[in-house]
Amino acid sequence: MLKTRKAGLRGILLLALLLVVVALAGCVIGPVSVPASELPRVIAFHLGLVDSVDPTADAIFWSLRIPRVILAALAGASLSMSGAAMQGMFRNALADPALIGVSGGGALGAVGAAVVGGSLAVMPVAAIIGALLTTALVYNLAKVGSRVQSQTMLLAGLAVNALSGALVGFLIQIADYEQVRGVLFWLLGSLSGASWGVCAIAAIFIIVPLFVMPRFARALNAMLLGDAEAFYLGYDVRRVKRACVALSAFMVGASVAFCGAIGFVGLVVPHLVRMVLGPDHRVLLPASAIGGAILMLLADMAARTLDAPAELPVGVLTALMGAPFFLYLIQIRKGSLHLK
Repeated sequence: MLKTRKAGLRGILLLALLLVVVALAGCVIGPVSVPASELPRVIAFHLGLVDSVDPTADAIFWSLRIPRVILAALAGASLSMSGAAMQGMFRNALADPALIGVSGGGALGAVGAAVVGGSLAVMPVAAIIGALLTTALVYNLAKVGSRVQSQTMLLAGLAVNALSGALVGFLIQIADYEQVRGVLFWLLGSLSGASWGVCAIAAIFIIVPLFVMPRFARALNAMLLGDAEAFYLGYDVRRVKRACVALSAFMVGASVAFCGAIGFVGLVVPHLVRMVLGPDHRVLLPASAIGGAILMLLADMAARTLDAPAELPVGVLTALMGAPFFLYLIQIRKGSLHLK
């Protein structure tokens, strides 16, 4: 066990180093070429260490790329850690934040604010409210007395997501052309709205849950054996589920609010990390967060450069990267079952 834990910690360290490299690449790579040597000078300028800086480099690095890198990392980390927690809590390899209604509720709130309210500016706040309300609805639908049934929560989440998707389609149908154009691009996922203010608001909802969720790692490990077994091991299963659902709602709601509905990150990254580092949630949760941040940064770099100066929806790219890998996992699982 000690050896496995040490291997997991080494894996987290390597992922963290890779995240730093990818983040630096995300600051440098883009449709407009700016010398990489200007990046340290721009940062030093805003820290008050140098007196002047090239205004073009300052505008590109400080106002555009660095906030975008931060927002991509926050969104990827929140989606992946939530996915890892959901898969452990439900003991279901297909579980991700969308299954408890977070993504669908966030999308419904944002689209409703844009179409009915007539303003794209209130979409983030409406998305967070929608995510929290739908998650609370799913949680209460899954309660039987004082207990929460995991399978019932999954079914309720699927139903609420389907209803949210239908309502989003109806709202798009009654919207005018300009509203539809903005809403559809947002629904496919976009980091084009990143700014320091957006990063600050997103961090309020994401950073604290990212540090709190690993506190439930041991309980999630016990819940892999079953709810009853975890209860007899001394864990308050109901409190753990409630906390994990609430933390996921805050994190994913903020991600949906500022980046749109981005799929497959919360599903694929925990699978990949689990294959390499094992199922121990003490390692899996932080490693999934770092891996999700890396995947989102890579997807965003591709979105900015593949069709420059136009920008591709980042959600499309995460699906293009995630779906083939997920199909590959299914084939591996089929092969292992056949051998048995």
